[in-house]
Amino acid sequence: MTFEPGLKMFDPDYDLFVHIIQAGSISAAARARGASVAGLSKRLSRLEERLGVGLIHRTTRRLALTVPGKELYDALLLLGASLEGVEDRISGRHADASGPLRLTAPTSFGRMHVVPHLPAFLERYPQIDLQIDLSDEFVDLREGGHDVAIRIAATIDLQLVSYRLGTSRRVLCAAPGYLARFGVPQTLADLKHHRLLATESQLPWHLEGSDGQVVQDGCSHVRTNSSEVVRELALEGCGIALRSLWDVSAALAGGKLVQVLPDYQGSQEVGIFAVHLPGPVVPARFRLFIEHLKENSGGFTF
Repeated sequence: MTFEPGLKMFDPDYDLFVHIIQAGSISAAARARGASVAGLSKRLSRLEERLGVGLIHRTTRRLALTVPGKELYDALLLLGASLEGVEDRISGRHADASGPLRLTAPTSFGRMHVVPHLPAFLERYPQIDLQIDLSDEFVDLREGGHDVAIRIAATIDLQLVSYRLGTSRRVLCAAPGYLARFGVPQTLADLKHHRLLATESQLPWHLEGSDGQVVQDGCSHVRTNSSEVVRELALEGCGIALRSLWDVSAALAGGKLVQVLPDYQGSQEVGIFAVHLPGPVVPARFRLFIEHLKENSGGFTF
């Protein structure tokens, strides 16, 4: 959901807050609105005083949200998207949804949890021309090749409109055969004596335990850029991996993988998001696809 100047929600200060974030700075929002920087800064401060919390870290280099600011921003986007969905259903605009929809998603997640929902979507909206590309490489929507991206990340670029679809819970796991051969680690320190499996960009692992956040460094036993390769190697007994439950819950339930060091898991900040570029009008087909995914995924709980 994108809030442009003049498109108001219940509170004009909320509208201003979201517009500042999406514009990238107070000065950029002021230029777009034809207002003064001092005036917008005063209104933002008034909102912070009313809520009793700081919403934005004011720095000379970049705009950054505080924790309460991020919570408010996400809530306003969800509220705006819900309102637009209601408007579409009431007005019947969704019935005429058509045109190209170019989607990109991570390979494993897309194959397992996006593609199965596409037939029903296409049946419901036959005039939408769908293209889906699966890749574990980062896809920059600004390059113009895709409209909507599924991202699994701890943070999302504030210049993108994002919708949190769920949390990507991750656990440490290994095949029973590997543990029988090399032993079961009892502490994080034991991991330095084990074979770790991770993609090139995943290590170090950021874990959460009873003592808070821990950074676990190490080198992957096999170098790869493929998350699917890591999963298959773990299943074949090649080492210990930090895997998302959306990826390995069935293997854990079937005994093909066993959770190790259960007191630790991946950072809970990592979420599953749908993102697109902001614009004066968000095409109905974008919103309808994201709503369809949310409604049919069960909130991506595993």
